[in-house]
Amino acid sequence: MIENGFYSQKELKKLGFCHVGAQVRLSRRASVYNPSCLSLGDHCRIDDFCVLSASTGGIHVGAYVHIGAMSLLVGQEAIHLEEYSGIAGRVCVYSSSDDYTGETLTNPTIPDAYKNCHHAPVTLKRHVIVGAGSVILPGVTIEEGGAVGALSLVTTSLAAFGIYAGIPVKRLGERRRDLLACEQHFRRDQGQERGPCVEDIDSSDPGGGELNVP
Repeated sequence: MIENGFYSQKELKKLGFCHVGAQVRLSRRASVYNPSCLSLGDHCRIDDFCVLSASTGGIHVGAYVHIGAMSLLVGQEAIHLEEYSGIAGRVCVYSSSDDYTGETLTNPTIPDAYKNCHHAPVTLKRHVIVGAGSVILPGVTIEEGGAVGALSLVTTSLAAFGIYAGIPVKRLGERRRDLLACEQHFRRDQGQERGPCVEDIDSSDPGGGELNVP
């Protein structure tokens, strides 16, 4: 077992990311492709066996964002996870999708001239939470505070502070907004923009291994 399952700040700086914020925690067992198109905000955490495959649009992970184990973020267009948002384990976020009609060929081994892929940005705004095993498709924006239950399929954009679940998702109710006041208390207690030290946060070991950066 590797003593420290997360890369150190010094190691992260050498891996060629577009941006690395303060006290980023990236599991050594995560796989990252095209790190120059990936931005990691302050205090974000990416757990074991996640795959982040960034393209020209980039993947932008905001401050205090958590990406649960075995999650996948992939596609040609931009993927934004704004501050205080989080996705649980095995969530898949796609900014690209093949054409399933049968009119063209599919899959990444085929040249683009023979395919009709759909590419569109995906944004999870502040305080969005997505439950385990959910799938988010290209073009989706989940507005601030939106909550998606586990094992859901998100094909269209969702309104702020709605609670959604299902395949495809349906609105089930309204989420409380108390978290906005909690955020203000948190910022005040941390000295405005200053975040907590690593020792103040649950730092359970996500495992060992090496980062896959082709």
